[in-house]
Amino acid sequence: MNIAGILFTNIAFLFSGTHLFAENKTDTSGYYVSFDSTKIYYEVKGSGAPVILVHGFMNSGEAWKRTELYNLLQTKGFQVITLDMRGNGKSDKPHISTAYANDAEAKDIICLANLLLLRSYDLVGYSRGSIIAARLLVMDKRIRKGVIGGMGTDFTNPEWPRRKMFYGALMGEPVKELEGVINYIKEAKLDQMALALMQKEQPSTSTQELKAIEQPVLVIIGESDEDKRKAKDLAGIFKKSEYALVPGDHGSALRTKEFAETVVVFLNKKTD
Repeated sequence: MNIAGILFTNIAFLFSGTHLFAENKTDTSGYYVSFDSTKIYYEVKGSGAPVILVHGFMNSGEAWKRTELYNLLQTKGFQVITLDMRGNGKSDKPHISTAYANDAEAKDIICLANLLLLRSYDLVGYSRGSIIAARLLVMDKRIRKGVIGGMGTDFTNPEWPRRKMFYGALMGEPVKELEGVINYIKEAKLDQMALALMQKEQPSTSTQELKAIEQPVLVIIGESDEDKRKAKDLAGIFKKSEYALVPGDHGSALRTKEFAETVVVFLNKKTD
């Protein structure tokens, strides 16, 4: 299905037991059927200007509830929308690679925005969630502002070595530096095959595509994150961007008060 079809499709996305919600409906949750019949779990909290939060790898929408940002957004008058990306949490976990190809994850979020009748929305991604957020900034003109957290320029390379290394390790290849990650996946009973296929089909966004994005973008990263220099380079690609450093490394910066406050100030700034 092309993007125009996704943007204007209607109630066919609804899953039995869910309802169509207006933009300011508060505290709702459920499942919807995305463009390819994959069931996706989502939650809506509060009322106000909608913000969709996109979680990172080996995670789910629940992770946002452990951040300062989740509550601060609601306090400052935003409606917070989270989802479990396909392959994660309560959502379906397909075991075929095509289920993750061709911007499937970005299309899931477009379907959710349609379901919630969002005329416009802000978007916050972190880590791998930022990779998906970048695709959405290219694909969905309803986005008012975007936040790219914990990510540098590496995802612009479709042959990104780290992505390939993760895919190999998740498929059973011995990769010493990722032994801890694989052990965690097994102990936490995450779906290793689904995670592998996410890495196999992970999208990239070219520098040319990023340069064409018209929306304001905040690139934000921990001051101890090893990718902070690449994050500054990433901010330099966008037409309208801000770059911010906050305390913490890749794993902890997202949960800081400074991260939350910086994002909220950015989202509240008036646009031209």
